Amino acid sequence: MRLGVNVPNFGPGTDPEVLRRWALTVEGLGYDLLMVSDHVVITPDVAEQYPAPFYDPFTTLAWLAGSTTRLTFGTTVLIVPYRHPLLIARMAANLNDLSGGRFVLGVGAGWARQEFEALGVAYERRGRLTDEHLGAIRAAWADEADYRSGGVPIWVGGGSGAALRRTVRFGQAWHPLRMTLPWLRERWATLQEVAAAEELPVPALAPRILLRVTGTPVTGDERLLGEGTIEQVTEDLEQLREMGAETVVFDPFFEDPAETSRPEAAWEMLAAVAARIQK
Repeated sequence: MRLGVNVPNFGPGTDPEVLRRWALTVEGLGYDLLMVSDHVVITPDVAEQYPAPFYDPFTTLAWLAGSTTRLTFGTTVLIVPYRHPLLIARMAANLNDLSGGRFVLGVGAGWARQEFEALGVAYERRGRLTDEHLGAIRAAWADEADYRSGGVPIWVGGGSGAALRRTVRFGQAWHPLRMTLPWLRERWATLQEVAAAEELPVPALAPRILLRVTGTPVTGDERLLGEGTIEQVTEDLEQLREMGAETVVFDPFFEDPAETSRPEAAWEMLAAVAARIQK
């Protein structure tokens, strides 16, 4: 099972040098994948959680790919309706080509209504637009000239019925974000039923889970995967492995944008997990 890290490409503590240090730290600890998120316009609803500066995912990952040798890079997740599908297809294929096939396109339909309005995109049509755009992206990649590196994997986020159908129809993997184990088990079973109904293969499982290591156990039905003692985190990884997860992405950003000014705390948690699983 591969392990990745969602790196904050936003917030008051984030700048080019910090992003470079993130990439070198993640690679140096032995993780396999580095991912970043996506917003285009930092409207008030976005800024409340993900304040400026917010570095564009394609630009950021292209730069970091040149600073590393082994990491795979990806988006978690690119908001598909924000851009023309042919632009997404070209940028993703180019990044995959320039990095030597080290790119994963994680996609989602989006949630920030004010940002949709600022971009002139119909919020109410975001799901349908996402499906249409993904179809156009795959069609564009059918042209060998735009898809030279053997293919860009698509990971589809979301847990709604529409998102699960989208995953089965367009994705190589399902990429849900931050969840409890019971929720994941229930939706994973539903996705397999959707795949059977569509007569299509079941995509791989590649969840993004929280990483918040605590000194004492976290209990209760609302405990998120990746939250708790180091023993709980490693047990979560084992549970995901038994479910068939091929990749797990840790998200060490909890909820306070000020955390971006203290990346060392996240690096310590990632180092503790890496040391534990390498025993």
